[in-house]
Amino acid sequence: MPSSPLSLTSTPPPSITLLHHQRPPLPTVRVSATSATTTTSMPDHHPSLEITGGGTDRFLPALSTRHLPYKPFPIIGWNRHLETIFAAFFRTFPDVKYRRECLRTKDNGTIALDWDCGGGDHSSLPPDSPILILLPGLTGGSQDSYVKHMLVKAKSKGWRVVVFNSRGCANSPVTTPQLQTASFTEDTCHVVDHVSSMFPKASIYGVGWSLGGNILVNYLGREHHRCSLSGAVSLCNPFNLVIADENLRKGFNNIYDRALRGGLSATFSKHASLFEDVNGEYNVQAGLNPRTVREYDEAITRVSLGFKSVDEYYSNSCSCHVVQHVRIPLLCIQAANDPIAPIEATPYEDIKKNPNSMLIVTPQGGHLGWVAGDEAPFGAPWTDNMVIDFLEHLRNGASKQ
Repeated sequence: MPSSPLSLTSTPPPSITLLHHQRPPLPTVRVSATSATTTTSMPDHHPSLEITGGGTDRFLPALSTRHLPYKPFPIIGWNRHLETIFAAFFRTFPDVKYRRECLRTKDNGTIALDWDCGGGDHSSLPPDSPILILLPGLTGGSQDSYVKHMLVKAKSKGWRVVVFNSRGCANSPVTTPQLQTASFTEDTCHVVDHVSSMFPKASIYGVGWSLGGNILVNYLGREHHRCSLSGAVSLCNPFNLVIADENLRKGFNNIYDRALRGGLSATFSKHASLFEDVNGEYNVQAGLNPRTVREYDEAITRVSLGFKSVDEYYSNSCSCHVVQHVRIPLLCIQAANDPIAPIEATPYEDIKKNPNSMLIVTPQGGHLGWVAGDEAPFGAPWTDNMVIDFLEHLRNGASKQ
């Protein structure tokens, strides 16, 4: 199965208990028998979409399709597993050409940035053109269809776009015993600072999917005091890796666990020699042949970050714990039937209390599916237009300041 995003990790305060997030009841509308007037206004969006968040009044009016119903493509969009698998195998791949730039980090690691360099590439754009950094999911990279579709959409609006491939992803070079993780925000800081130094006059934004969404939100919350982004979008974010880990090992979801562990072990096998004889802490054989994603993370990922167990790694990598600290505009989009990023892990209350955040939940969508809208079933995900509307709204607001 092609690379598909997922995995999870961030550091909650000791007093935080990892509980399932409860979805708050929808507001009720009360009607007076004498005046026949409502005491609560009806939502300014189609009822098929669940929308909440402290920033809803600021951001919702910018979404041009908010009044339209979410209509999953017949048959494909009616089952979450069918939709997830269909999108992974049959979604089209736009023709995108990249120019790769490799960055060396403070710990001597390597990050690969893939800049769009197709017709009308970014070199011809004004220096103050907005920049969009894309963060793919677990084992994902610039080659993935959902990444390319978003790139093409943003490029058509005059954006400069770059894909941030996590360590080891998209055939990027590996120079230290550390691969993609859910809680290491230093690489994100490095990338954002680098892009900002290249284009000091430009506003920078980020979009992350699945594990990439978790990484992005962790960066926004943990590094809010030094965050240089002007806005961000998180899609299919697992948010709570403890819940997601449990969910991934249930029933049919094992098929995703097998696919992801295969991608992880394939990447690891190319660089296994870097992990040998490092104080004997890495279980290289388990990394080469893991039975589950959890077993791989226990053998390799948690060791590279210094955690004593995989459970400690997961509980310290949950972006749900830092949503409350996000200080820039953040749009989160989740599918209620996502088999990999379960909806019960979504931090509804923290998003609702944060004046900078808004959450959109679609009734269907699967994981990285959203096979709906005018381009279904083979084209761009339904979410792309929502994302562009949100980013363009922020861009236009920034240009007026």
